[in-house]
Amino acid sequence: MGGSAPRGGCRLPVETTSFVDRREEQAAGRELLAKARLVTLTGPGGVGKTRLAAHIASRVERAFPDGVRYVALAGLRDPELVPLAAADALGLHDHSDRLPLDALVQRLRDRRLLLVVDNCEHLLAACAGLAAALLRGTTGVRVLATSRHRLGLTEEHLMEVRPLPVPDPDGDLSAAESHPALALFADRAAAVLPGFRLTPANRAAVARLCRRLDGLPLAIELAAVRMRVLGLDQLLVRLDDRYRLLTAGSPAALPRHQTLRAAVDWSHELCTEQEQSAWAHLSVLPGSFDLETAETVCRAPACAENGCSDPMPAEGVCRGPVPAEGVCRGPVSAEDGCSGSVLAEVVCRRSASTPAVCQGPAPAEAVWQGPAPAQVGCPGPGSPDVLEAVAGLVDKSVLVREDDPDGGGARYRLLDTLRHYGLERLRERPGAEVAVRRRHRDRTQRYAAACEAAWFGPGQREIVARLRADRDNLRAALDFSLTTPGEALAGLRLAGTLWFHWHACGAPREGRHWLDRALDANPEPTPERARALWVSALLAGSPEDLTRGLRRAREARALAERLGDPAEAAHADYVIGVVQLFADDLTAAHAHYETTVARGPVPGQHLSLHGLDMVELACAHAFLGRPDRAVAVCEQALRLCEAHGEDWVRSYVLRILALAHAVRADWPRAEPCARQALRRKLDVHDVIGIGLTLDLLARIADGLGAAERTAVLLGGADRVWFDIDRDRWGSTALNSARRACETSARAALGPGGYERAYGRGGAFGLAEIVAYALDEELQEPERQPELRMSPVRLTRRETEVAELVAEGLGNQQIADRLVIARRTAEGHVERILGKLGFSNRSQIAAWVTARR
Repeated sequence: MGGSAPRGGCRLPVETTSFVDRREEQAAGRELLAKARLVTLTGPGGVGKTRLAAHIASRVERAFPDGVRYVALAGLRDPELVPLAAADALGLHDHSDRLPLDALVQRLRDRRLLLVVDNCEHLLAACAGLAAALLRGTTGVRVLATSRHRLGLTEEHLMEVRPLPVPDPDGDLSAAESHPALALFADRAAAVLPGFRLTPANRAAVARLCRRLDGLPLAIELAAVRMRVLGLDQLLVRLDDRYRLLTAGSPAALPRHQTLRAAVDWSHELCTEQEQSAWAHLSVLPGSFDLETAETVCRAPACAENGCSDPMPAEGVCRGPVPAEGVCRGPVSAEDGCSGSVLAEVVCRRSASTPAVCQGPAPAEAVWQGPAPAQVGCPGPGSPDVLEAVAGLVDKSVLVREDDPDGGGARYRLLDTLRHYGLERLRERPGAEVAVRRRHRDRTQRYAAACEAAWFGPGQREIVARLRADRDNLRAALDFSLTTPGEALAGLRLAGTLWFHWHACGAPREGRHWLDRALDANPEPTPERARALWVSALLAGSPEDLTRGLRRAREARALAERLGDPAEAAHADYVIGVVQLFADDLTAAHAHYETTVARGPVPGQHLSLHGLDMVELACAHAFLGRPDRAVAVCEQALRLCEAHGEDWVRSYVLRILALAHAVRADWPRAEPCARQALRRKLDVHDVIGIGLTLDLLARIADGLGAAERTAVLLGGADRVWFDIDRDRWGSTALNSARRACETSARAALGPGGYERAYGRGGAFGLAEIVAYALDEELQEPERQPELRMSPVRLTRRETEVAELVAEGLGNQQIADRLVIARRTAEGHVERILGKLGFSNRSQIAAWVTARR
């Protein structure tokens, strides 16, 4: 059952402006991390906690063999998603039915890494639970958190992030550039007023201004932008006026909060009316967004009485062919002009002739059932005005512009402090927030359906990248739907439309989270419920969850048949066969897929799932020892994929084709097919597919007599599967093939040789093991400890512990054997890992074996 990961995990956020060095704070943070496993940077909003944490993390990254990962929580509202967000940042894809936090701890038990958890204040209990579980369930994970409030754990070490120090305006300012607050103002002012610099004539005014702003970095940056239109003295006078007004209105507020509020209020007042409206509307987007999303969110609904126009009707119900399933209810001809590759809200006019099913938007009967949106902000800005408003907010440093790392163009985001301010403004108008959030949700539904429609075709990599970039906004749309009265059905529809995202893009746990919530909120027998039931079943990946999955898939089929929906019934049929296949009921799965493939695609069935019907039939043939039939079915499926320029399903077809050749023991023909499959799986980051294909390539290497290569590939495959399900879903077919390869390689290499080769593969990252499997030039990682003898010396006790680790003993077993406390044993293991530069216990075992 498919899954994908981000290309390189969630690294530290990219900086778009220079960082004014906080050398003392950076040094203090590094020292705390050296002696404590949980460090929390605390301080008020706008003080610079996130950027300081990122810089501290970047300075200590080399001390963590498994690297640094960044978890951004500003866009989350649901505490249950905190461990899933951490797993996502770490590139972990657990399919079991265990609690997400337990599964995360299990995956990280032998890792040595730094987890940066940003913006914890609104999810304190969940973040404290995450940190506590990691501290107590692992030995090599450290946590660097940022929060306006402490997490409250006894292990927590606090570091207060203070505002930048400001010199006395009437004192000696000859070395003004050495003062961070002044240097920050000068840097930001020069960005809007080229040539600006600190001079003897302006130093005192800049110092006075920075002191007035209490040295708060965000307040200083917002004020510096005003240098585009005001002189320094004018800036200071106007800020003083604004500050006096604020303090007169709220004498109980803390001084720093007053200062920041004054700076933000003033920035807001200096915006045009359109910019203010855009600021408020865009505050419903917790993540980054593109211009098209901004235009939809900021555009007010149709309002005939004041001449405002909008493509969505005022009552909020779309009467045209807006998507529910993202597929057309009939065949398509080549003349209809529908390529299925654009990601837009398009309507394809269909005529009949070719057997392919068009992957365009859904039929006219799909309508939005939510209540009518309030006429908020009317007349609202049209697209050109939204672009002008966005540009103005970027100029004023309210919006941050970012380049999409995947080449998707410019994206924008609101800093968290400014986003909350915008929400306050939006909530001043009754009904405004609900109306804007509904507009965003509806736009998300249309976009998700367009992506679904385009999924069986070219552009899958772009879809994966775009949905990952939008994940915080997807969550916001789902959360709105499932927490707002009258919107639950729309939430069910959106969660079901995103089936391909949950299944093929590495988010099965989160998909199950949203689907379970949506199904509980929508017990009525609807087409949306039928869809959600089979999608939920599809995401079942552990042996414990297969029974529930089969029950839900059968319920989905029965409901779809009762509703007269053959497409959803066919989709549920696919899932029923998958569950049978992974439950090792090969005969039943074979008979099932013989029927579905012979039936052919039904009107409205997504071609991805029809293609996967053929994949699973071929797989059943191969497992049952019928390679010729498997090859014939694969060739049929390949023709379908090639006709549409599709890669994800094709990668599975190629893998099964390689499996069929392997069953024939035709290793020279099997290997190229498996390599083609692996390359395509990496292109769309299909991690589960990569694990399956590495297993197959290990079997092929074993068949070719390449024992060392077999062991390396097994090590790499096991490392991939460790982050998915180390038991390979309990599948007898998968696990028996893997054990046979290991037995053969061990016999050929001997225990020591096997462990060295296996450890080498286990130390590879995802890209490295794929490059190795493809025989492509491999750039060696900075650390390859298992390829060399470490020059360091272990103490006698550490050597004893290392020997026991090599025997496969856990920490409690080591403690019992040596009659020491478990905590002492854990400390010995951690010191061994640190001395040798290793990241997991298997590397210790390989090192011990090599020394023998």
